[in-house]
Amino acid sequence: MSASRSIQTISKLAFIAAVFAVGSFITTVQADPYYTWQMENFKIKKPLGGLKGNAERGRQISIAPDKGSCLNCHAMPIPEEPFHGNIGPSLIGVASRLTEGELRLRVVDEKQINPETVMPGYYRHPKHFTLVAEDYEGKTFLTAQEVEDVVAYLLTLK
Repeated sequence: MSASRSIQTISKLAFIAAVFAVGSFITTVQADPYYTWQMENFKIKKPLGGLKGNAERGRQISIAPDKGSCLNCHAMPIPEEPFHGNIGPSLIGVASRLTEGELRLRVVDEKQINPETVMPGYYRHPKHFTLVAEDYEGKTFLTAQEVEDVVAYLLTLK
């Protein structure tokens, strides 16, 4: 097989792998109803949609690469994961520094506190997103249940 034919074959295989990877990611994007929330004193006091979070699910969501992975930017008490970022503040002991409502606001839309942050709003109203691929229009990064699960997990980090 010639070198150019090998490159074409490798390129086609890479394209197919990319399509499958994107396709599997798209299936993880939520299409649930959007629950409105209200910030008061830099907190969202009430759980989104009245949902109750599960800390174990929240731990899994916080390290899942297709859910934004908190570890990309934050150090966390998750020793089995080799990489921990340092762009954002450490989340070790975060529950001793922030209340449930403060944590919820930071996960939902950190830009309410720090407009210059690079942290995405995981439950920011979809109308605030710009230049979004068609498959993602009208959707949030995390579902309301996933936000509550992550908040429940973060509350265990005292």
